[in-house]
Amino acid sequence: MNRIDVTEKIIASKVSKGLKWSEIAAKVGLSKEWVTSACLGQMTLNKEQAGTLAEIFGLSDEEAKWLMVTPYKGSLPTAVPTDPLIYRFYEMVNVYGTTFKALIHEEFGDGIMSAIDFKMDLQREADPAGDRVRIVMSGKFLPYKQY
Repeated sequence: MNRIDVTEKIIASKVSKGLKWSEIAAKVGLSKEWVTSACLGQMTLNKEQAGTLAEIFGLSDEEAKWLMVTPYKGSLPTAVPTDPLIYRFYEMVNVYGTTFKALIHEEFGDGIMSAIDFKMDLQREADPAGDRVRIVMSGKFLPYKQY
């Protein structure tokens, strides 16, 4: 057994029980974005959080322990994503990555936006021309230090 096996069991259980990520997150007490990422193997849960997910998904004690192991982050099977939805994010970075970089550096200086001290909010935005996906990402700015 490994973390991938547990992730697959979580997904299968979610589908068979007809659960939504937002419902699962409410039971854990954290955002749907973070809990979904944790369930998909990208975040480390504490014992209480892992226990809650074990209850929801019918995981054994051994399987729940895998949820508390620091994961190998980055789950895409290929360097260039082939899933059409994920590819669009890759495309956005290819097209707008230099714009993000230029504007962040102009506004904040030389540094990076943290993906560790990070928040995300994904919402459906009603639009008469077709509903839109609204994603707000907020990461702490970390300046490069001189030494």
